[in-house]
Amino acid sequence: MDDDEITRNAFRAARGDEVSAERFVAATQRQLHRLLTYLSSPAVAEDLMQETYLRAFASLPAYEGRSPARMWLLAIAKRVAADHLRANRRRPLTSNTEDWIATAELNGAHSPDHGRVVVLRRLIKELDPERREAFVLTQVVGLSYADAAEVCDCAVGTIRSRVFRAREELTSAMRAGESRVSNG
Repeated sequence: MDDDEITRNAFRAARGDEVSAERFVAATQRQLHRLLTYLSSPAVAEDLMQETYLRAFASLPAYEGRSPARMWLLAIAKRVAADHLRANRRRPLTSNTEDWIATAELNGAHSPDHGRVVVLRRLIKELDPERREAFVLTQVVGLSYADAAEVCDCAVGTIRSRVFRAREELTSAMRAGESRVSNG
């Protein structure tokens, strides 16, 4: 579904059309999940998607359509992920589990030695937040530089610069890791 149709569905959903609301969610959920997975973690992406849609549907009556509804939704998701990360920094992580390593492995946690994708995800998570957002929006979610600039509320040139620097950092980090493995 293209941006115009997604936006039309958003306007119809704002007027109470449940079918249009379902279409809006169906058309946006895949990109939304990918974005939130990279901005937060795969473990909480589903919960953050729910929070994003809750905020979006609560705000839908005020949505004016100045940007495509998909960009508007992704901007909300970006704020939801930032709120989540801020909240987690304030709260210490606790666990009642004695063998947390075994529990993590049973729940799908992997060590970086399990492949380049896991390493890349970890390295993306370590990027400066603005570079990570620009990189994920353009290279993972697949937005154009102009659309990513709209979501991030900055100039297209800024997005290009952030993506360029993120690629440089990721390439350097991957090469450094590979040389450590081959020399180790």
